Amino acid sequence: MLAYIARRVAIAVMILFGSTFITYNLEAYAGDPLLGLAESTAPNKEKLIAQLTAQLQLDVPPPARYFLWLKGVLGGFIGHFDLGVTRQSRSVLDEIASAVPTTVRLLTTSTVLAIVLGITLGVISAIRQYSRLDYTMTFTVFLLFSLPIFWVAVLLKQFLAISFNDYLQDPKINYLAMLVIAAIVGVVLAGFVSGSRKRVLITWASGFAVTSGILIYIDQTRWALNPSLGIFVIGVCGVGLAYGLTYVFAGMHNRRALYAGLTSAALAVIMYYPFRALVPASAGFPQLLAVCLVMLAVAYFVGFFFTKIDKGPVIRVSILVAFLTSMLTVVDRLMQTWHSYMTDPAVDGRPVQTVGPMNTLLQTTDFWMITLDSLVHVALPTIALTLVGFSGYVRYARGSLLEVLNMDYIRTARAKGLAEREVILRHALRNAMIPLTTLVAFDIAGILGGAIITESVFGWHGMGSLFNVAIQTQDLKLLMGTFAITSFLAVMATLAADIIYSALDPRIRIGKK
Repeated sequence: MLAYIARRVAIAVMILFGSTFITYNLEAYAGDPLLGLAESTAPNKEKLIAQLTAQLQLDVPPPARYFLWLKGVLGGFIGHFDLGVTRQSRSVLDEIASAVPTTVRLLTTSTVLAIVLGITLGVISAIRQYSRLDYTMTFTVFLLFSLPIFWVAVLLKQFLAISFNDYLQDPKINYLAMLVIAAIVGVVLAGFVSGSRKRVLITWASGFAVTSGILIYIDQTRWALNPSLGIFVIGVCGVGLAYGLTYVFAGMHNRRALYAGLTSAALAVIMYYPFRALVPASAGFPQLLAVCLVMLAVAYFVGFFFTKIDKGPVIRVSILVAFLTSMLTVVDRLMQTWHSYMTDPAVDGRPVQTVGPMNTLLQTTDFWMITLDSLVHVALPTIALTLVGFSGYVRYARGSLLEVLNMDYIRTARAKGLAEREVILRHALRNAMIPLTTLVAFDIAGILGGAIITESVFGWHGMGSLFNVAIQTQDLKLLMGTFAITSFLAVMATLAADIIYSALDPRIRIGKK
């Protein structure tokens, strides 16, 4: 294993050297930074040209200039890492350091959501091959995959920001809109149901009726102006999560897993009122994190208490139920801050923002209001990136799982009488994840690469915008700084993916012939 990793690291070093050398020279020969000054009529033109030539080292040929840049990079091994300065005489390292948190905040949530939703829906689509759900999912995925990200972003700004902010001025739902929304929800729910036409129609009618009732309640109570979930809704959702996660991870025959899930849900509901005192408005993220970690620890011991054998599925159910139910409590607390946030003079009744990562006019020390402001700013770009990004995972997960399900060992597992849930989760899904490993690794590594188009549409200044500025201004050192970091992470992602292969499939022995 160590010899294999050493070989891969050596290859990665050569790849990084070659890619950075080619990129540096291509960009250096592609444009002339002196062109604007050469066409200038300023009386001190020659002096400005001489200064810029000295600043950018334009008197040195690009291939040799590359090694001057590389010298600063390799200086990191002796504690003097230097990526140079931009054309505005600012440190490239400082520029990247200020852009990375913005990019991580923008892309981490969307990447995780795309991976989780994409793989989950892909697995469901494969299990329900050629069903209504499969056809609907295939159509939706191809539609989303073909849409340009800037068009999706603009539509979201129009309908989920501008139109929604207008709706909040007088939150009344048109009855025709209620019928259309309820009908669409009914169709989506019916797509998850297999069987006779009567069963599908009953599911559609139930979804239509429940959705219509919820929309009427929202309309009559003006819920959008002062929303909340309440302890009753959180309790019902907790019970539903306990049953659903037990079915997925342990099977409904495993009563201990169900009891552990219900106990964790009950504990999370009991914490509904103490949570406000434990994480007040004067608190911070570390305090919220501490409460959540304690809750997860308690859920672990709950799962451990309810079983003595096959603890894994029971503990997973207990922890997931506790985590998701606790997240509903956090969402409820943010909802209760909505009215105060919306009526703040800095927000002026239009809470969903379309530009920037935060409202610079908002003056408050309220932890929940600051968190809510951050979430409403990140919501639209996250939705845009998730919608476009998760479609690939759906298709890859579906195709990979279908291929595995046709293998001999899956037929053998079924012939032995194993439940279909165990066949899918314990035998098929693990091997189906192997082709997805590289894709997941690259997407996670690509978080620091930024999203140029999305950042431009929503006015975020992250790594994507930094890369775009470097190209437009012919700032070679800024370009190479961003390129070097993203290329390094991409190369490391391939190495990580190869190592993970051996964990997913014991038949793969890395480093052995």
